[in-house]
Amino acid sequence: MNRCDGKIALVTGGARGLGAETAKRLAEAGASILLTDILDDEGRQTADAIADKGGKAHYMHHDVTSEEEWGAVVAEAKSRFGGLDILVNNAGIYYSKPIGETSMDDWRRMMSINVDGVFLGCRAALPLLRERAGKWRGGGSIVNLSSVAGIIGAANGTAYHASKGAVRLLTKSLALEGAEGEAKVRANSVHPAVIDTNMGRDLVGQMSDALGVSSNEGTALITMMHPLGRLGMPEDVANAVVYLASDDSAFVTGAELIVDGGLTAR
Repeated sequence: MNRCDGKIALVTGGARGLGAETAKRLAEAGASILLTDILDDEGRQTADAIADKGGKAHYMHHDVTSEEEWGAVVAEAKSRFGGLDILVNNAGIYYSKPIGETSMDDWRRMMSINVDGVFLGCRAALPLLRERAGKWRGGGSIVNLSSVAGIIGAANGTAYHASKGAVRLLTKSLALEGAEGEAKVRANSVHPAVIDTNMGRDLVGQMSDALGVSSNEGTALITMMHPLGRLGMPEDVANAVVYLASDDSAFVTGAELIVDGGLTAR
C-alpha cells in the first residue's frame, strides 16, 4: 500500500519547481491531485505527466490572493474528487531588495502571495479537511512551504523573510486550532534552503549581483553555505512534504521540518 492511497491533495503553485515535484511525488504515493497555478500551460503539462504515469490529477487556474478563487478551488476538490485530505500551500514569490528600496507595492505584493495566500488557503480548506479527518490515523494534513528565511534573517531580504516568518507562526497557531475537537487536522511547515528550481536560480542570480560576482562564482559561494556541499533538489523537499502529508507523521503537528543541507546548523 502506498503512503497516501485514497487521499486527496491540493497543491498550489503546482505548475513547476517544488510544486510540480510535490504533486508528482504525492501522486506516486497514491493521492489524487488537484494542482493549481497561474501558469496554465505548464500546469496542464504537469497534470498530464502525472496522468501519463497512471496517477489522478487535474489542473485549475488559481490566483492564491483571491478569496473567490479559493472558494472555487475547494469546491472543485469536493465535486471532482469527493473532498480534501491534504493541503500544500506552496505558491510563493521571492525578490531581494534593501529595505530603503522596497516600496509599499513591493511589500504588499510579497505579503499578498506569501502570507495572504496561505491564510486564505488554510481557512478555505479546513472545513473539507475536517470532513474526512476521521478516515485517517493522522487526520487531515496542511503543509505550508516556508523557508530557512522564516527562521534566520539576511540583509536585503526584509519582505521575504518577514513573509516566511509569518507562515512559520501561522502554521503553529493553526496546528493548535486543528488539534481541537474530534476531527483533527495537523499543520506543519517545511523550511528549504536554496533549491535548484527557477526561483532558486533567480535567488542565486540576485545574490550574485548583490555580491558583485559572476553567476558561476555566486553559485559556488551559495553552495558552500550548505554543509552538505550542494544545493537542494526539488525531490528533497517533495519527499519531506509527502512524509508530513502521510500517516507516517500522524503524531507530528506544529513542527518545522528544515530541509537545508545543514545551512542553519551553524
